[in-house]
Parts: sequence; C-alpha cells; structure tokens
Amino acid sequence: MEVRKIQITERQQKIIDIVKADQPITSEQIASKLGLTRATLRPDLSILTMSGLLDARPKVGYFYTENAIKSYSIREISNKKVANVMSIPIIIEENVSIHSAIVTMFLEDVGSIFITSNKYLSGVVSRKDLLKSAIGNGDISSIPVSMAMTRMPNIICVKENETVEDALRKLIEHEVDSLPVVQIEKDGNNEQYVVVGRFSKTTVARLFMEILQN
Repeated sequence: MEVRKIQITERQQKIIDIVKADQPITSEQIASKLGLTRATLRPDLSILTMSGLLDARPKVGYFYTENAIKSYSIREISNKKVANVMSIPIIIEENVSIHSAIVTMFLEDVGSIFITSNKYLSGVVSRKDLLKSAIGNGDISSIPVSMAMTRMPNIICVKENETVEDALRKLIEHEVDSLPVVQIEKDGNNEQYVVVGRFSKTTVARLFMEILQN
C-alpha cells in the first residue's frame, strides 16, 4: 500500500508540535499554550487521535505516535461522502403521539427519531426528550410528539455531498449522537429539508471497525 501524508490544518500541526515537545501533555496544557479553550480544541484532538497521529491516555495526557498506515486508511474514509456511508433514517410525522414515538424508538433501537411535517424536517426527538415527557405528563397517547421535540431551525444537519470528516466534526462540536442527512428543496421563497439518511456515532464506529479489520 502506498502511504500518503495526512492533510492537517495549521492549528492541528501546532498541536502536534506541542505534544512532540512536551509529551505527555494534557488537553488543558495544550489549550493554555495556544491561548484557546479546551472546547475549541476538542474536535482537533479527536481527529488527531482517531487519525493515529496522537495517542490519548486517561489521567496521563497526549503522546505523539504516528501510525502512517492507519492515518492513510482513516484519511481515505474521512474523505468519503456522507451519501456513501449513511444509514436509513427513522422518521415519524409530528402529529404522532409520544407513546407511539416511544414504541418506535424501542422497536428500531435508535437514540433519536427525525420528525417531519408534510414530508419536510420539522424536529428531532431523543430518548431524553421522550423520557421527560413521559414522566408526569398524563396520557402520552394523546400528546403529539411535536410537544417534546427540538424544532427547526435548532437542528444540526448534514448534506449528502459533505465528507465523513465534516459530519464527524458536527457530531463532536455540537455534542449530538446523530445528524439527519438532508436534501434541500425550494418551497416558494423558503428552503425546506427532506431527510434522506442518518449519520450517527454508530456510523463512525462501523467505519473505524473497517480499518481495524483490514
């Protein structure tokens, strides 16, 4: 296999240089040296760790430990389009009851469900949302799931032509378990989102399992 050099950002290179010079080093110490917050650095550190350029050890810190073949494999996967790796989305209409949403979530074994109104994305509901609604809210069979969901435009989406790396950054930065993969349609002067797929932490785990099996 021909090994290609992984493409990294200027900030990621600075992080690597700091780790090389002062390893082991904690994320707090790296952030301090760069004058940034830990939250700002979290996506970069996650990508560098998963790319095999850094090794993170609990209660110790980060080490520089480049694995060129692993880096090559991860870069190949990171550059894939979301359309090529997404899974089938679980979708219900917003007038469906909270009870039915809970049953659907249980049967499909997912952590969140995408909600639509007249085929367009209108919200997302998670296990936590449904649990909160089920406690002390009376007859959940008569309460629509729209009362429990997070509504647009407060939903992080990803498009089919974005890369796996783009989607992974969104998962990390917004601390969510899954993203609706959408196509944009014009509805008069407005843009509406049609859900065509799902990109989740499970998607990422499956992709990295491919690397371990190679």
